[in-house]
Order: sequence, then structure tokens, then C-alpha cells
Amino acid sequence: MPKEFFITTAIYYTNSSPHVGHAYEMVLADVIARYHRLKGEKVFFLTGVDQHGQKVQQSAAKAGVPPAEFVKEITQKWVDLGKKLDVKYDEWAETTSDRHKKVVRGILQRLFDEGQIYKDKQSGYYSVRQEQFLTDKERGPDGQFGPEWGEIEFREEENYYFKLSQHRDWLLEYLDNRADAVIPNFRQKELRNAVERISGDLCISRPKSRLDWGIELPFDKDFVTYVWFDALTNYISFAGYDPSLSTFNSQPSTFRDRWPALQIIGKDILVPAHGIYWLIMLHAIGFPDKQMPQLLVHGWWNLGGAKMSKSVGNIVDPFVLAEKYGSDALRYYLMRDITTGKDADFSEERVLSAHNDALANSLGNLLNRTLQMISRFCDGALHVNKTSKVFSDIQSKWVQWAPLITESYQSNVVDSGLTVLHIVAAFFNRLIEDKRPWDLAKASTTEAREELFDVLYVLAESLRIIAILISPVLPKAAHGTFDQLNWKMELSGKEERFSFGDAEWGRLPDGHLVGKPVPLFPRIEVDEGV
Repeated sequence: MPKEFFITTAIYYTNSSPHVGHAYEMVLADVIARYHRLKGEKVFFLTGVDQHGQKVQQSAAKAGVPPAEFVKEITQKWVDLGKKLDVKYDEWAETTSDRHKKVVRGILQRLFDEGQIYKDKQSGYYSVRQEQFLTDKERGPDGQFGPEWGEIEFREEENYYFKLSQHRDWLLEYLDNRADAVIPNFRQKELRNAVERISGDLCISRPKSRLDWGIELPFDKDFVTYVWFDALTNYISFAGYDPSLSTFNSQPSTFRDRWPALQIIGKDILVPAHGIYWLIMLHAIGFPDKQMPQLLVHGWWNLGGAKMSKSVGNIVDPFVLAEKYGSDALRYYLMRDITTGKDADFSEERVLSAHNDALANSLGNLLNRTLQMISRFCDGALHVNKTSKVFSDIQSKWVQWAPLITESYQSNVVDSGLTVLHIVAAFFNRLIEDKRPWDLAKASTTEAREELFDVLYVLAESLRIIAILISPVLPKAAHGTFDQLNWKMELSGKEERFSFGDAEWGRLPDGHLVGKPVPLFPRIEVDEGV
């Protein structure tokens, strides 16, 4: 049985509603998943929500509702965002589910039985935001804890601890031996530097006396598990992992055929959560090095140079943007205006430009003009001459273009592929101006008539291939293009309508009747203030 391509986003914390940065992560994962389906691979795409923890309990109390009711309302917003942005996932994770709790408790009990979890009393400074005790290692050069830790308070309490420090040397060796454990590469260097600073163990419990919204420890009913030890486990609990089986090779084939995953996370949760806690947790329960997940770390969407934050009040609502500009335009903007791994500054003007300029004036205009000319000059029928110079010239162009686009998807650098597609659309719009089909239609010579047929065919055929290659980013536009080309109508609206196998040049047959042109991206007129 072939391996599945397993991709997952970071699990979203249900303490607040999603903003455009979360939308970016969802769409990036969806684009990568769609690309692998285009290749003919079986894909398992997991996303979902993390519902436990102290901040959730506090927010629910502030709202005057039970935590379960509070997270249900927030969770629905995340579900709605996925639908709004045409994100097609295979499994939805919720950490309050019984299947997840069973896996978490099973792992905790196993680590406890093996002596990797112990009880101890600790006093020190505690980060309310990160829900963890801090050490002097977290202090800055000025001796203070940085703003990333949020509110700091002094606490003394008894808790359970996971022997994190005993796995430090293993993690360093793993990172040295695997160059692409974290991508992009400079993030791996950051992680390794952080691992070298590991000195203590990880507190993995909270007493019920101050936090009862969590998964109860299987070996002590007076404590619940630490939110990160709970949330991180979702990546395997919803993929079919069985905690009662002690080795990776003894796991069910459904799990082994999926794992390891490509995990998409923000740079703020690489250290310590995913890069240290998660990898060490997997190692501690017997996952071999070759079964460690790969971490794809993206940057932040900033606003005016500052990270979007609910507390700061500079959140951009993705629902409003999708409603205003359409899901395809928002998806295009999010994938085009940021390079994976780096930060970008959000601009609504650029969302509008993505719709009106890159999509309406370029791709949409190319489709509309092509179909109008085929209808007007050829009664809607295509005529192909596979020995013509125009046919072979454009075929050679696609031999150059297509690999550039597919390689960008394969490398998870989607913006590069969209840049190539933008250049391709511009090339064919110029081709129309250079060849002037309207003048060829007026000419009375056989040569002019044949050239007209050749030009209109390569335009239509190129639009078909563009639709396939752009479908991971613009699923609606890809379907709209195929609909208007009257191509694969029996699969209209279905993702299997698109495949790389069908991107071979010259597939549109002689005599094929195209459909009527309909504006794919009607221009949006907005007030000058937008």
C-alpha cells in the first residue's frame, strides 16, 4: 500500500477568534495538500483546535459561561473559516474528543510507568501566557523576562515533571544528522541554539485546585495535564496512533502508512513547543529518528510592522476580506505576498490589487478574450494543427514553464510558482496583441485563416493547463475555467477533475466546442479610502 502524504497545521487555540495570519496557515496547508493530490498521491490533511488550558478557563469565566460552551462557540468560527476559504481537510481535531483523551492518557501512563515522569515541588516565575515555569535561561540580557512571555507571576506548587533534559543530547544529534528537520534552514539553526540551552525538565501537570479544564492524569486524579503535552499529541491521536502498542512498527498500518507528517507551524511555536517538547515526546515513546515529523515554519503577517495580536487590537478579520474580495482573491494574495518562512506586512490594498490586477485584468481577461474570439471567429470550435510552428513554439514554452511551477509547489515556496503563472498569463495577453486575431479573421488568405486557428487553439489549450497548475491556489477559478472551456464537465466541482497527468500539451481535441465566456473575476470598485 503506498504511503499517504500527511500534512497538518498547528492546532488552533480556542481562546480567541481567527485572524488573517491563521487564514494564511490554513490556506498554505490546503495548497500543499491539493498539489500532492494533483500528483496522484493519497493525502491525509489534519487540522483542528486545541480546547484546553488555563487561558481558556479564564476567558470562559470572564464570559460567564462554562469552558465547554465557550470553546464550542470559538471552534465553530474555525470550522466556518475553513469552509469560507475552500480549505479541504480530511480530519478535524478537537482535543476534548474521547479518542484524543484516550491517547493522551495512554502516553502519560506509559511514560510514568517507565520512570520518565516524576513528582516534585517547584517555586519560581510563571508565564501565564505560555502556561509554564521560567528559568534564568529565559531572561534577556537585561535580566528581565521578555514580552513574549506575557504576564509573569511567582508561584510555588507541587506538580509532575517529564524528564526533558535527559533527551537533550539525542535532539542535538538528531538535528545535526538531518539537515531538513526544520525548513527553512535558518529556523533549524535557531532551534539547535535553543536546544543547547536546555537545562531543566518540563512541568506537565497543573493542580485541579487552580485548573480543572484539562485532561486528568491517569495516575493522579488531582491533576490535569499541561496544555502543550495535550495539544501536541493531536498530531498522532487523530491519525490512528495506539498508545497501548510500545513500538512504532507495532502501530496499525493505517497510522504507519501516514506518518511522518509535514507540520506547518508559526515561528513563535517552534521553540520550545514543537521543536523541543514535541520531538522529544515522540522520541521518548519510541519513535525512531526517521519517523520524526518535518517542521515547515512560516513567518508572521504583520500590520504596520507589528505582529497581529488581539491584545494590541490590530487584528485583520479574514471573514470580512473573503466576503469582500472572494475566497480565491484572498487565497491568491496570501500565497503571493509572502515567502514561506519570512514575515510580510499585510495590506488590504494589495488584496484588491490581487483581485483586480493579477486576476481580473490578467488571467480573467485572457480567458474572456480567448473565448469571445473563438466564438466570434470559429463558431466556438477549436481547430488544431499539431505540425504548426505556433503549436510547437508554445509547446516548448510549457516545457520550460511547467517544471518551474511544480517545483515551487514541491519546495513549499508557492509565491514563486504564482510569479511564473503571472508571467505566463502576461505572455499570452501580449501574444493576442502581437498576433491580432481580429486582423487575421479579416484576411482572405488560407495562411491567415490557419494562423488564426493555431493562435486561438494555443490560447485555449494554455488556459486549460493554467487552470490545472493554478488549481491548488485558486480552486474556484480553476473550475470556472474548465467550465467555460467545456472540459471534463462530468467532474464539474470535483477536485479529481484536475491532475498533472492531464497537463500534457495538446489534449484539447480538434473540433472541441468551448463554452460561453463569463467574467471569472468581475472587477471590484471600492471607495478611495480602501
